[in-house]
Amino acid sequence: MTTKAKTGFDNAEYIRLQSARIRERIASFGGKLYLEFGGKLFDDYHASRVLPGFAPDTKVKMLAEMRDQAEIIIAISAASIEKSKTRGDLGITYENEVLRLIDAFRSIGLYVGSVVITRHVPSPATDHFEAHLTSLGVRVYHHYTIPGYPSNVPLIVSDEGYGKNDYIETERPLVVVTAPGPGSGKMATCLSQLYHENKRGVKAGYAKFETFPIWNLPLKHPVNLAYEAATADLDDVNMIDPYHLEAYGVKTVNYNRDVEIFPVLDAIFCKIYGSSPYKSPTDMGVNMAGFAIVDDDVCSAASRREILRRSYWAAADLAAGRTDEAVVSKLDLLKNSAGITDDERPVIAAARAKAEATGAPALAIELPDGTVVTGKTSSLLGASSAALLNALKYLAGVDDDRHLISPAVIEPIGHLKVQHMGNKNPRLHTDELLIALSICAVADADAARTVECLDCLRGCEAHSSVILSRVDESVFRKLGVNLTCEPRYEINKLYRK
Repeated sequence: MTTKAKTGFDNAEYIRLQSARIRERIASFGGKLYLEFGGKLFDDYHASRVLPGFAPDTKVKMLAEMRDQAEIIIAISAASIEKSKTRGDLGITYENEVLRLIDAFRSIGLYVGSVVITRHVPSPATDHFEAHLTSLGVRVYHHYTIPGYPSNVPLIVSDEGYGKNDYIETERPLVVVTAPGPGSGKMATCLSQLYHENKRGVKAGYAKFETFPIWNLPLKHPVNLAYEAATADLDDVNMIDPYHLEAYGVKTVNYNRDVEIFPVLDAIFCKIYGSSPYKSPTDMGVNMAGFAIVDDDVCSAASRREILRRSYWAAADLAAGRTDEAVVSKLDLLKNSAGITDDERPVIAAARAKAEATGAPALAIELPDGTVVTGKTSSLLGASSAALLNALKYLAGVDDDRHLISPAVIEPIGHLKVQHMGNKNPRLHTDELLIALSICAVADADAARTVECLDCLRGCEAHSSVILSRVDESVFRKLGVNLTCEPRYEINKLYRK
């Protein structure tokens, strides 16, 4: 019953082109390159959503092909440690993300050389994290806040600026500098290393690995607009690179932070090297993604849906107190200026219609062949669980009227939740539904087939008429379903789990 999703991006060609360009850049600097990695190295689901065909682990696969040449430095700021900053898509702190990244890199044979704590200030939280890393055998270095950074170039490029930072010992020609999230000090780490390498007589260069915005797509291309949507909380704005236009007479797309910082970087390069190796922010980038787009229409449509999703995510975050009105307003403006409407995701209208018809929360899922199934709230199942079960039955070719999980099985679970575990809601959440379904699959061939269809949900669209519980949100995220919700709760409570 499934249909293969349309592909707009050639992943293999991208890896080939990007790897070749990185090797060229290493050679151009005499054999050593500090490569700042923007975005997510693992789990780049934004890229996979807007460039259908892009695998979430593409960047890591590319690095794995260069494992003999590459090593990793992970940067994390002391402020992020102090504030217990969290990676929103995974719900884990930056400290735990550092540990997760180290494990993930090592599991594919990539060498993690060290962790650098940027803008370091001693504190109980920072000291504890450093001690934990050290106990695990991870080398830790300190970089410090420089007064007047980034504009006071004479101080920055001096023994009292970068010179006060620890020199990070590295061994390989490609040094990848990555981080658990934005604002971690990746660029400053690279530049500090260039200063120290130069003082030691070592030739080394710097480049940026950025997937978005894609420099050789138009400024208002949906893929680039989707990047603006993804960084609405950072106030990033795409713009024509004025330095590239002046130097080469060619229009390329970059974003405001790189354009604004370029004069400073240019001055820092000149101070370190005697001259700058780059004429524009675009020159600094290593980004071949635009050359791997094989179907622009597919990527454009996917990017428009992403902007719409981002708008709903922000509205739900505002209702939950996790963002502010300015972010929502920016996304609404972006959506409206691109002429994007709710009709581009049929699940929105389907969920609303089902909720209106039943007078209770509802959820809709669009399957790979375009079929939209819905789920309603009942005495035994929440709308999320009902929709998930209906979707799996459709994918497995099981009749809609067929009871895969008997009420005799569901009711005792509800009784356990309410009578013995302190829950007020006896209805099964999605995780409980899948456990019950898996148990039934032992003796029921139809149930077994539905469980086997779980992977078919990856990349499907879903919309709920209310904000879901964290449990249900987490299950849909793990299944790879692109979930959005109406920005309202089913019940008006102050505390939510």
